[in-house]
Amino acid sequence: MASCRVFLLCVALQALAMASTLSALLMNTELLDVQGQTFCPSSSCGLLQDIRDPFRMRGDPPGCGFPEYELVCIDNKAIIYINSGKYFVTNISYTDNTFWVVDANLDNSSCPIPASNHRPYINSSGTEGNILLDTDTVTWAAFVSCSEMLRSDVISSSTGCCSGTYRLVDCQSTKNSFVYVFITTFIPEVQYIKPSCSYLSMIPLGNRQLRAPYNATFEDVVKFMRNGFAVRFPYRNEGMTYRQIINICMNNSMSYFHDRKSSSSIVDRTFAAIFGIDWKFLTCVNDYSYWTKLFWAVLTIISTMDIVKFMIVLAMLSRFMFSPLAILTFLAYKYWKTRISIDAVEKFLQMQQTLSPTRYAYTDITAITGHFREKLGQGGYGSVYKGALPGDVFVAVKMLGNSFCNGDEFISEVSTIGSIHHVNVVRLVGFCSEEMRRALVYEYMPRGSLDKYIFSSERSFSWDKLNEIALGIARGISYLHGGCDMQILHFDIKPHNILLDSNFTPKIADFGLAKLYPRDNSFVPVSAARGTIGYIAPEMISRNFGVVSCKSDVYSFGMLLLEMAGGRRNLDQHAARRSQTYYPAWVYSHISRKELGEICEAFDIHEMERKLCIVGLWCIQMRPHDRPTMAEVIEMLEAGVDALQIPPEPFFCGFEQDSAADSFQFSTSELSAISEDEVTDSTR
Repeated sequence: MASCRVFLLCVALQALAMASTLSALLMNTELLDVQGQTFCPSSSCGLLQDIRDPFRMRGDPPGCGFPEYELVCIDNKAIIYINSGKYFVTNISYTDNTFWVVDANLDNSSCPIPASNHRPYINSSGTEGNILLDTDTVTWAAFVSCSEMLRSDVISSSTGCCSGTYRLVDCQSTKNSFVYVFITTFIPEVQYIKPSCSYLSMIPLGNRQLRAPYNATFEDVVKFMRNGFAVRFPYRNEGMTYRQIINICMNNSMSYFHDRKSSSSIVDRTFAAIFGIDWKFLTCVNDYSYWTKLFWAVLTIISTMDIVKFMIVLAMLSRFMFSPLAILTFLAYKYWKTRISIDAVEKFLQMQQTLSPTRYAYTDITAITGHFREKLGQGGYGSVYKGALPGDVFVAVKMLGNSFCNGDEFISEVSTIGSIHHVNVVRLVGFCSEEMRRALVYEYMPRGSLDKYIFSSERSFSWDKLNEIALGIARGISYLHGGCDMQILHFDIKPHNILLDSNFTPKIADFGLAKLYPRDNSFVPVSAARGTIGYIAPEMISRNFGVVSCKSDVYSFGMLLLEMAGGRRNLDQHAARRSQTYYPAWVYSHISRKELGEICEAFDIHEMERKLCIVGLWCIQMRPHDRPTMAEVIEMLEAGVDALQIPPEPFFCGFEQDSAADSFQFSTSELSAISEDEVTDSTR
């Protein structure tokens, strides 16, 4: 009922407004008719003869022609400016209301393409720029710039608005930028351009009778551009008085209103009653009397009346709509209060979704790294670059080199670390795989890897901090072994693969050699040795020592622990004494002798170093069943040093100190003889 009242009120207002508009216009049309008459002589320029309305020459009286159709005659060439472009007028046809123009900038180039800011077009119903081009009667040449050469299988365009073939413009292309042109019957939109390309410019070609074919070459396009294209005149009835124009437009507007009045939608009827008639009347006057004094008079009167109508309608809406709207707003506020807890849950679930790795396109990787601007490191796998995600979230992007393009390491890394969320395991943010280009995106570790701290000339950490880091690494490995649905064996625990965040919290990284196995498996079938010489477990090289299992990671962790305690590589050829060349053998000899009170030389060792060494020596027992589990390792690291027992003598320690280095040299030479197919050196 309220909507009917509003509609009836709008009809009454419109009738009053149109009556007022008509009376005001009719009182002034006689004066306008007299003032609108101006004598305009015809002109000529070069081959163009009898130049007249709607054109005007520069210097003609103000009432002659349209300002937008003003011609300038230079060197017997008629020049017109359309939008920001300069064009030569080569022909005018007053019989079909068209004239022919050519881009003036094309004469000065051997390899021409139109300027990007020259857009000499508008659809047939618009008035933008007052130059009307019927887009249905021409074809378009669109120029794009691509960052890479398009493959033959994607060179054809058939998306959205565009259909045609991309043709390379050799004379405009460089090594890093490739310019293409394609033909279309629609105005090209930026979103339909190929992903690796960007829009340059476009230009219409020919007219309805002469169209460029879709398979046109660039040379054909140049010929069409130099030939130009047709532009229509504005519509205007000569000899009609302003009174006649107003009567015709009033009848057209009322017919439009009666047609819309039968609509079932109250919105359509109300819009037609309030604004539709005015718009129809104004556009009709514009068609019959293009931007003349009559048009401006009608525009002024209609604008004034529309403002009055808008204020009246607003007052009516305040009564029939604003009061219910206020009630609805209050109810919505109460509902919003009840949704706060639900929104908190949804926010949590969205955060959980963001923890899953995201697949990025290679273009995204390029943007994230700023075109690989800041390099963090280099290794056998490829290179690592620093990048930034939206919100200034820094990441490290590892680009896998060609030697790993078979995908084994990539699959292993994504399948293992992609599902892991632990404080001591580096998080995989995302990945990229496009043809042979693969990348892994990790959270950024600002402190770098552990090796640059434990092998420095000056001790970087206190003993308590070193024990805290060792505990963090042990917890991360324990989580891999037993905290997931599948057992994850890393096979490459070493200082280089332990990264530190801003708080020096350790995180295990580089799962390229990792394997997933059921948790109930007591042994793991591995066809070839995996790991890094110096950290690889004996059973990885010879099954005589035992089967491969999670104890293989325990061995690698023990070697890492001994290097952390000693602050040096386990094998140091430049040690002060030959007996100190191999640190595990040297430290076991001294710890065991001190326990028996037999040590004969000064041996000063910190109790925390002694604890780390004892735990490390337990971990590097030659046979897997003699080593503790990672859960037992964590208990030993959390316990006091007095609660730890000296482990049995490791296999390689059954020699005198002076011969320890020789025995290790022998062991190393044996390991070095293993082929690269059997041992994967992951020093990366």
